[in-house]
Amino acid sequence: MKFNKLIAAIAIASLCACSANSQVAKNGVKTPKPIQLFNGKDIKDWTPKIKLHEVGENYANTFRVEDGLLKVRYDGYSDFNQQYGHLAYKKPYSYYLLKVEYRFVGDQTKGGEGWAWRNSGAMLHGQDPKTMLKDQDFPISIEGQLLGGDGKNERTNSNLCTPGTNVVIKDKLFTPHCLSSTSKTYHGDQWVTAEFLVLGDSVIQHILDNQVVLSYNKPQIGGSNVINYDPAQKTDGKLLSEGFIYLQSESHPIDFRKVELYDLSPYKADQTKLKQVVDALLKK
Repeated sequence: MKFNKLIAAIAIASLCACSANSQVAKNGVKTPKPIQLFNGKDIKDWTPKIKLHEVGENYANTFRVEDGLLKVRYDGYSDFNQQYGHLAYKKPYSYYLLKVEYRFVGDQTKGGEGWAWRNSGAMLHGQDPKTMLKDQDFPISIEGQLLGGDGKNERTNSNLCTPGTNVVIKDKLFTPHCLSSTSKTYHGDQWVTAEFLVLGDSVIQHILDNQVVLSYNKPQIGGSNVINYDPAQKTDGKLLSEGFIYLQSESHPIDFRKVELYDLSPYKADQTKLKQVVDALLKK
């Protein structure tokens, strides 16, 4: 696989505070300007898709902007009733670094599943929201799972879940639904920055506090863990080289204050340049 050396280099650079990274940055590596997917004012660039509701219907004002924050709230629900929601950005991306700043707040809404307590996610390489059916629960996608702690017990963050997808880990197809990362636990209502390095259909890395906590290859359509989808959208074995980015509503209130993306597609033909840019961005 032609990205193997690049993947190893990025992982090593991300896992340590290497002086070489600082040197590269000081030597004038130009990095792309961040694209603010959330503008701090509204969600006009986003499309809601909530289970049991049509594409574009923001049921009960689930997704809203208040005080400069993108908030997920359930005060209009009498019962959650497995109405899993997803908010899709307006265009797909392929090569990028995504940064999401979020915090869990308040109490889980009535009817939420136990596993969904302080649980949300950033969906990567997702299907077009326009192709989701009314009763579909999750977009076919790769999920960077966001989890909060209970103040006592360990609970890893930035895990992997795979609704209608599989990945490759250590050259073997990984088919279970979820995989825990190596992260610490993030308790309370603290703001957390989760980063996701996505390089087409080659590698995806989950990053917290400048540490790679999970890495895998060849994201692809396959498996189960998604229901009521259009079969035409699920071609098992098809590699996912691009897709839509979603934010989740899974029954626990959450705030997002930043959702920004660095487009890396201009560098994908130059592995050396790509590594330099990624190293510099992860040191910001």
